[in-house]
Order: sequence, then structure tokens, then C-alpha cells
Amino acid sequence: MLLLAACAEAPQQPPAASPPVVQAPPAAPAGPTEAELKAAKLEEARALLAQAETDIQRARAKRALWQKAWEDLVAARQAVAAGDAPRATRHAQRASELALLGLEQLAYPAVQ
Repeated sequence: MLLLAACAEAPQQPPAASPPVVQAPPAAPAGPTEAELKAAKLEEARALLAQAETDIQRARAKRALWQKAWEDLVAARQAVAAGDAPRATRHAQRASELALLGLEQLAYPAVQ
């Protein structure tokens, strides 16, 4: 018996197209930008300035305002206007502290 067999080859398939490479968009910065940080610090300085102005008004109403507290308040206003948040923060905190100390001083007897 004779068997005839033919070798059949599978038809060649065209090479599969590789999936398109999708590039991910560049990742956003992990944290806030430098401009956002500066704006946040300036906003914090403005809030401290508002608190200092309130403390100064209270001390002034009771005639317990110290000259240095007023000078620091003026310096804080100038620093905020110039956009210098660290200086504004420093002066506003000191103005508030000195105004509160002036109010505390009222609890002590007057010296004659």
C-alpha cells in the first residue's frame, strides 16, 4: 500500500500589527507650584495683618497702644503691599504680640 501524503503548509499570515504605543501625558507636578506657594504665604500674611490690625484697634481703644506695635503694623502693611510675605508675617505677628502686651499692662497698677 502506498500512501500518498502531501505536506500542506498553513497559509502564511501577515505579521500582526503591533498595538500602537500610547504615550502617557506628562505627569503633573507632585505638589503646588512655586507661584502657588508664594500666593499662599502672602494670603497667610494678609490674614495675620488683619489680626494685628484688630489687636491694635483694641489696644488703641483702651489707650494701651505701644508705639513699637504701631510701627510694626505700618511695616507689615508696607511688606504686604510689596509682596514680601516673610517680612509681613514677622511684623504682623510682632505688632499683634505688642498690642496684646499693652492690654495686659492695664492689669498692673499705675506708677506714680
